[in-house]
Amino acid sequence: MPEGDVVLRTARRLHSALAGRKLITADLRWPSLADENLVGLEVLEVVATGKHLLMRLEQNATLHSHLRMEGSWHVHRTGEPWRRARTEHEIRAILANPEWTAIGHHLGMMDLVATDREHTLVGHLGMDVLAPGWDAAVATQRVRDQGEREIGLVLLDQRVIAGIGTFFMSEAAFLRGVNPWTPTAEVTRLAELVQMAHRLMTVNVDRATQVTTGNARKGQEAYVHARSGRPCRRCGTTIRVAPLGEPPTDRPIFWCPHCQPGVVPTDDGRARRPLGAVRRDGPGVRSAARRPGRAPYRR
Repeated sequence: MPEGDVVLRTARRLHSALAGRKLITADLRWPSLADENLVGLEVLEVVATGKHLLMRLEQNATLHSHLRMEGSWHVHRTGEPWRRARTEHEIRAILANPEWTAIGHHLGMMDLVATDREHTLVGHLGMDVLAPGWDAAVATQRVRDQGEREIGLVLLDQRVIAGIGTFFMSEAAFLRGVNPWTPTAEVTRLAELVQMAHRLMTVNVDRATQVTTGNARKGQEAYVHARSGRPCRRCGTTIRVAPLGEPPTDRPIFWCPHCQPGVVPTDDGRARRPLGAVRRDGPGVRSAARRPGRAPYRR
């Protein structure tokens, strides 16, 4: 799922293309919004709140979207060809002014509400990790208040801090030497962990590829995320992956057992092949190993 850095970058791109201009096309391909007409309305601004996008228009209207797992917005010059037959069915929204056209692909959520009612959609969210008014002390206290909950789950809980996803949670936990399954109350130097997540996401807002190692070369971008079965970049121990949380909302989390010691109740102890590696499933049969998100820990 796109995390707060991707959503903020998307909001900035949409704002640059649409804000201050009136819509000449507003095709909302969403069942509950199919009859809504936004043509002629001026886009006032597009902002990100955690993983949510809010497009505010005149006449007290806000178009809300969430990318979920596969969603994205793309901007094209109005009048230039962009349609491809194989992706037409994936389009959920087309918003255009005379200069620019924004296409929403595979959006996971879309709503139209009064701007003064936005709180009904995002009011439950915690402090945005990338908001200009970020307050590390307040955010750390909100995390600390979660007590015995696993720290990984707390950082992923959008009601506590909005915007952090599995990539930045895993990477921040590794860099601070914290096991994601550790009860929050037992995490020492908690403020440093929260600040690490904030710092990693802040420096990635302007990057096309998420990088935590300082090396943007393919396969070198991360310390632990999606690296199960491969050696830790620090100590050489094999990176592992196990589910965090309760089904069906559990997520695969990557960590180094040496650099992030502690109990992992969901680790089955099996040997891990590198994600994406080729394995043999039988005599003369070769197939690709499962990709991240395909529950590699359930084999």
